[in-house]
Amino acid sequence: MDLRLDPASAVPIYAQIVEQFRSLVASRALRAGDRLPSVRDLAAELRVNRNTASKAYQTLEADGLIETRHGQGCFVADGGPKWSRAERFRRLERSIDRTLVEARQLEIPFDDVLRLVERKIHTFPTPRSGNNDERD
Repeated sequence: MDLRLDPASAVPIYAQIVEQFRSLVASRALRAGDRLPSVRDLAAELRVNRNTASKAYQTLEADGLIETRHGQGCFVADGGPKWSRAERFRRLERSIDRTLVEARQLEIPFDDVLRLVERKIHTFPTPRSGNNDERD
């Protein structure tokens, strides 16, 4: 697992870990049932405090992305996040807002951002089974 942390970022380290795990699951680099490193191993690999790694795992578990099996370790959960459609859209909108703020700070025109997003959509891995869950 190749996680890259930016200690100079305003984003807390645990949140950087959480977002990178989300990306790995979304891109299918990590799949349901995959075993994750222990908190101790993750902390050692990333050279972070164990409490930081633990907080990342707790956040991922609270969000339904991973599950802890007593005596076995942590695994990518089946079915993804258990949020309503409205909550999923709210979270995505917050992420888009952060991206637009960063684009403005980098003086990248929004038209270029849109073209980049479209290009990324076309190259992004697609899920094998269509899960268009409309839970509300």
